[in-house]
Amino acid sequence: MAKIGIIGGSGLYKIEGIKNIKEIAVTTPFGKPSDKFIIGKLEGKEVVFFPRHGRGHRTSPSEINYRANIFGMKKLGVERIISVTACGSLKEEFKPLDFVVVDQFVDRTNHARNMTFFEGGIVAHIVFAHPVCQDLAKVVYDTGTGLSLNMHKGGTYINMEGPAFSTLAESNLYRSWGMDVIGMTNMPEAKLAREAEICYSTLACVTDYDCWHPQHESVTIDMIIQNLLKNVDNAKRLLSAVIKNISPQRNCACKDTLKYAIITDKKLIPAKVKKDLGIIIGKYVK
Repeated sequence: MAKIGIIGGSGLYKIEGIKNIKEIAVTTPFGKPSDKFIIGKLEGKEVVFFPRHGRGHRTSPSEINYRANIFGMKKLGVERIISVTACGSLKEEFKPLDFVVVDQFVDRTNHARNMTFFEGGIVAHIVFAHPVCQDLAKVVYDTGTGLSLNMHKGGTYINMEGPAFSTLAESNLYRSWGMDVIGMTNMPEAKLAREAEICYSTLACVTDYDCWHPQHESVTIDMIIQNLLKNVDNAKRLLSAVIKNISPQRNCACKDTLKYAIITDKKLIPAKVKKDLGIIIGKYVK
């Protein structure tokens, strides 16, 4: 059965209930992932769990090797990724401890985060108008509502640089743009997952109102962790139920993203690039 990947964010470093656990260190052409990958069975299906910041939260959002992390998932046979992430709310109706099944992203990072596998002699332009897998997102949302959790269908996630939180002026600016939630990690993951033809959905756990809300104290890391820990049992319950509800067959366009995206003359792609990206481009570039 196809492997399902779960990426854990702040506060979610392991998932109880995974059986037959193996920890695997994966090598990639893009360097070292944040941690080992944890493989096992959850609800009878093979899953791969991965803590994006490393266990013990050792890696800052700007320092995460997103390419190695997503490549590692691909190398292990993952076809779907559910990314759990802490986020701040920029809308009154998205309350702390709610879940948002994000469907759009805006990138506001300003450091050089590597967000593509295609460089060094190969170019691909993926379609990214709808950056999450709508089929997978629907399963996540429907499962959460079936569990009577406070779910929101859709929302725009603005990816800030971090690691500092927003200034009040920034927070109000993002609100004026119509942004819904704010975080530091999911845009690179979504883009790389799409390039790797992996379905991707974000489960955003609202921990705070950023710093814009006049009736709520300014965001602190202690507040974020405390709220995330309050909701972590619900997040784990939701993930277990989602695993049960995911169909073994993929009928979305994610699985064929690269079919027309690679525009480099295949005869001119360097041999090393073909080898390094073999698990991603192999079915298109022999």
